[in-house]
Amino acid sequence: MRDLYVIKEGKRLRCGYTTGSCAAAAAKAGVIMLVTGKVVDSVSIDTPSGVKLDLKIEKTQFSTGQASCCVVKDAGDDPDVTDGMEIYARVSRREGGNLNIDGGEGIGRITRAGLSGKIGEAAINPAPRRMIANEIRKVSQDGFDVLIYAPEGAEIGAHTFNKNLGIEGGISIIGTSGIVEPMSDKALLKTIYMETDAIYNEGLREIILFPGNYGEKMAHKLGLPGKGVKIANFVGDSLLYCYNKGFKKITLVGHIGKFSKLSVGAFNTHSKICDVRMEAFVYYLALARAPYELLERVRKCVTTEEALDIVYEAGFTSILGDMRQGCIDRIKRYIKDDGYDIEVYIYSMKYGVLK
Repeated sequence: MRDLYVIKEGKRLRCGYTTGSCAAAAAKAGVIMLVTGKVVDSVSIDTPSGVKLDLKIEKTQFSTGQASCCVVKDAGDDPDVTDGMEIYARVSRREGGNLNIDGGEGIGRITRAGLSGKIGEAAINPAPRRMIANEIRKVSQDGFDVLIYAPEGAEIGAHTFNKNLGIEGGISIIGTSGIVEPMSDKALLKTIYMETDAIYNEGLREIILFPGNYGEKMAHKLGLPGKGVKIANFVGDSLLYCYNKGFKKITLVGHIGKFSKLSVGAFNTHSKICDVRMEAFVYYLALARAPYELLERVRKCVTTEEALDIVYEAGFTSILGDMRQGCIDRIKRYIKDDGYDIEVYIYSMKYGVLK
């Protein structure tokens, strides 16, 4: 893994491997120890991505009928809370040729329908289950009970999105490719989609979207009914997913810094992708026939809060309602449905909800 990198925003970032890869390697090592009676220091596994991993096996223990060991998760340069965790497998023989894969200490349990598993099952996703089974079958066709566990899982799981997804008590064993790609947009979008699915599967048909923690707090402060999802900068992807999923109404709550961009049609609000905040202010001020000197003052602003001060001082607060309507109009154009029920709340740290 030291040789596998991706380039993100011009930086060379080292890839890592998933909790699913850790579980598969630990389980394979356990079976090898039971079959050969010898301690295993490392194993090779094949990931769904096609990358072969050679992973170090640690804390081995085995007897005649049972073996256990762990693999330490390495997330590479990704800011993953599970980085450095010990993912264990305890393997024991069973009659027949079946494999029974379950989760123990620190592995979350599914509490809500709609996830990749039944309510009450361990949160071990389908791809890792297949990886575990495939690697074991390379060693033996005998029957085994495989228990995946993570002593730190309950504590670390509390810092993940698991509770929002309906997974309680620990981490998930995940990873469709077996490889962690640092700062992966795909991984974040998958989490957004899973949270959206969970809300839909509860029978709710209205949803609130907010870029981050402040937006979530504002939604609570406004007393908006229903449940919501943090969407970061992925406004367009999230809107399309919710719309096509079948939600009847979408409410967005966001800071003027991001939603000023949305008001002129920017559907990914990351500053490295687009920064049209002042252009948006100038556009709506120009439509309101503001004097050129005012446009110039706003154009030179660095923050939207600074621009708002000038707008309030000049008496052009009517453009704030225009910006809000601009968001709604562009969203309807984006999803290609003029009759869709969209509600938008824009706020600032100084002025609260803008009207």
